[in-house]
Amino acid sequence: MRIHRAVRAVCILALSAAAAAGASGSSQPPRKVIVGTAMQRFWVVHPGLEKRLEELGGIIDRMAAESQRKYGRGLDLAVLPEAALTGEIGRDIVAGSFPLAGAVREAFSRMARRHKCYIVAPLYLLEDRDKRLVSNAAVLFGREGEVAGIYRKLHLAVPAGSDSLENGTTPGREVPVFQCDFGKLGIQICFDMSYEYGWKELARQGADLVVWPTQSPQTSQPAFRARQGRYYIVSSTWRNNASIFEPTGKIAAQIREPQQVLVEELDLSYAILGWSRNLANGAALRKRYGQRVGFRYYEDEDLGIFWSNDPAMPVGRMAESIGVMELDAELRRIRELYRRAGVPGLEPRE
Repeated sequence: MRIHRAVRAVCILALSAAAAAGASGSSQPPRKVIVGTAMQRFWVVHPGLEKRLEELGGIIDRMAAESQRKYGRGLDLAVLPEAALTGEIGRDIVAGSFPLAGAVREAFSRMARRHKCYIVAPLYLLEDRDKRLVSNAAVLFGREGEVAGIYRKLHLAVPAGSDSLENGTTPGREVPVFQCDFGKLGIQICFDMSYEYGWKELARQGADLVVWPTQSPQTSQPAFRARQGRYYIVSSTWRNNASIFEPTGKIAAQIREPQQVLVEELDLSYAILGWSRNLANGAALRKRYGQRVGFRYYEDEDLGIFWSNDPAMPVGRMAESIGVMELDAELRRIRELYRRAGVPGLEPRE
């Protein structure tokens, strides 16, 4: 019965994990990153650029204070909701957007330097006034206040019965991955959630963490994307919830109204381990390594996410020491057995 249960669990998990392309980094030392995100409604009359920048700075200050309180060290990454700087854009897209040069860049650069953290600042970005070129963008600021990159939303929202892409906003053309000092960061924005391309591109490029500034508070699709791409996803929203999704597809942390700020430490060098007698739902690793290992195990999914708290011992080596193989590696091994046995749909991969 136990063997049957293990095989059944692996077969079920194989269906949902088959498209996963991300690497867990379990052979690397721990990579702790403290992420702050927010839930804030912006369906209000815009107070003017100076006041809005002050308001967003206050939110980041609260994230930084919560990081110190909770973990005793500073924030690594602050993520603001979609269009947090500008709010929703009206029919005059030029009037409702802001250029990066000047007050916007100076203010977020100061915030990043003050807290020594990366900041994802979403806005309707005025790129060319004469050509009326505006992007729904997220600007990544580095710890020293430099502009580390810009993601421009590919899949712009289209109102029912309309052919307008966010009142004439120009869609992006690229899905970059940004190399930060803690790992590879990807960005998607709101309606990008509904289309495969960006998420698959981020997985292909090895993103460790994807931030999702959005007006939509949905959770089932982000959970699926996190599981499929094998990366963490951090939502920053206007309402209902802001959440952090694990590569297992589970929600690692979440706030709901009236809470506003969520701060959580993640480890980007993780291992996903499926059910086995050797693992004992994580108890075997805890017995051997004590608090040097951390994990969340989900009996309802027959798997868990594990990480090391010991810089000298990667979590992958911990798993190997008790004879446990990572889930994706085990699925690849079994897939080859199925292929040899003639199971349909398992032709050799090039």
